[in-house]
Amino acid sequence: MKKVLLLSAIAFVTLGIKAQDDKSKRPSPPAKVTETISNGTVITIDYSQPAVKGREIGKEIAPYGKVWRTGANEATTFEVSKDVKVEGKSLPAGKYGLFTIPNKEEWVVIFNKTPNQWGAYKYAESDDVLRVKVKPTKAPQFTERMTFNVDKSGKVSLLWGNEEVDFSVK
Repeated sequence: MKKVLLLSAIAFVTLGIKAQDDKSKRPSPPAKVTETISNGTVITIDYSQPAVKGREIGKEIAPYGKVWRTGANEATTFEVSKDVKVEGKSLPAGKYGLFTIPNKEEWVVIFNKTPNQWGAYKYAESDDVLRVKVKPTKAPQFTERMTFNVDKSGKVSLLWGNEEVDFSVK
């Protein structure tokens, strides 16, 4: 009887660990966008999609004035295959942690040299490679799950709730 209970407990724990490995089952599922822009650079953004769920952006989620992982779970990663200019400023080819500091009138978009980290708990400003400031606009439609779009022109858009935050990559 004890062996049956022990084996049942082991099976339960193993199934629980396997379920955690399936990222698609998370409340904020994974997403990835890859686009080759007009100059031949490949941009890849790998992120998790938090839902608004009736909360207010800037207050209950993605609080204004604080560094945010720009998604959920692991930090969002931003990768470019060639050296580029983001909002006119140089960013070398590579993979970066993508963080933001949301605010009502202006968002700071941060490219950090430490791409693989959980959330923003170990974020270090000293590891920032580039920061650019952009103006948020009202999105054309409400987006429940945070979504990134990249178009061929190099316009990168973060859409979430009624927010649209764009920056250009050339």
